[in-house]
Amino acid sequence: MVNSFSSRPEILWRQVWGLATLLAAIIFSWMAYGLFQPKILQKLEFSELAGSLGIIQGLLSIVIEPVVGGLSDRIQHYLGNRLPLISVGVTLAGLIFVAVSLLVEQNLQGAVRWVVPVLMTAWVVAMIIFRGPAIALLMQFAPVTELPQANAILVFVFGLVGAIGPILDILLNKIGASMTFLLGAIALIMGAYILRSSTPNHSFNPSTINQDIPATTPPILLILIFCVGFGAGLEVNLLMSIFPLELQTQLPSIKLEFITSGIFLVSAIASIPLGEWTAQLGANKAITLGLGTMTGLMGLALLNDNDILVVAFILAFGISFSLVFVSMIPFALSKVPPNQAGLSTGLYFGGSAGATALVPILIKQVGMTSMGAFLLAEVAFFAIAGCIMMSKKIQLA
Repeated sequence: MVNSFSSRPEILWRQVWGLATLLAAIIFSWMAYGLFQPKILQKLEFSELAGSLGIIQGLLSIVIEPVVGGLSDRIQHYLGNRLPLISVGVTLAGLIFVAVSLLVEQNLQGAVRWVVPVLMTAWVVAMIIFRGPAIALLMQFAPVTELPQANAILVFVFGLVGAIGPILDILLNKIGASMTFLLGAIALIMGAYILRSSTPNHSFNPSTINQDIPATTPPILLILIFCVGFGAGLEVNLLMSIFPLELQTQLPSIKLEFITSGIFLVSAIASIPLGEWTAQLGANKAITLGLGTMTGLMGLALLNDNDILVVAFILAFGISFSLVFVSMIPFALSKVPPNQAGLSTGLYFGGSAGATALVPILIKQVGMTSMGAFLLAEVAFFAIAGCIMMSKKIQLA
């Protein structure tokens, strides 16, 4: 990893690691939210709302992500950087986390109870405000050709925090929702502070970005970015929601959470070499290969009857997962000029959020099976491959 850093002096590594710190805080906050949201709603006698609130919030993200991304581009144009919008989002998210941490300790009754789910939805919106614009900063931290290496650091952090999820859940359950939400607020504020302190204004240098792409993006290309985000999000969510359980039935001696953690850990370890490889291969080919491999592995996992191979599937799923995440942001950012980086990441994350909202519906309402998940992932893959081919042709036109 050290050699990789020294051989890429054109990448602003200090800023990338500052962004990775904020990403770690974001992941921790989402884990805390996901752990306690159902429990809090059940305590407030909103059991039916617990399942649908996440879907509603995911649908909101479809619209809010691109809008906020486009807004961050305007702020970047007028103020010179995106940090003001990121600071606003982080501050709002932190304050709402503190408010919820105080409210959960109260014995709320009647209509006042609705304050909590409303605040939870507002918290999700606040997180959306700065997540996409923060990731879009990568466009200013590295040339397009070096984006995979820079993004690999974010994937490394993402996978590492995800891998320790079961341990974090145990610790957070012990300290309770109130203290956890306070820690989440502190983590977000500290992450934003580290990013801001590591990113002085002079580091925002558009001249470091070497792209041979038009100053404006055809609308059809923006739609394709959204569609690729939706398809990739669909595959990843189907993988992580259904196939760890499929592998666990084949090897009952291993706990389900360890399978999920194993996939995350492998993705973290593989991210750095895959970042180098993706830079050579190109984001278009890398994301296609990653999603294609993931789909093929789903089919092979259904045919597997050898419990020893379960470990091999965990490794292979982790590598394909890592390849998708290493290449997805470089894919989105390489399709647009620097002045539309926020819009591009917003469209990609908006599409992914739509898939995240859809998968629970398919599992709970439709009764999606492992075979159904594989077939749907197969359809999604071919649709994504078609979208990527179209995007390449549009860029070359």
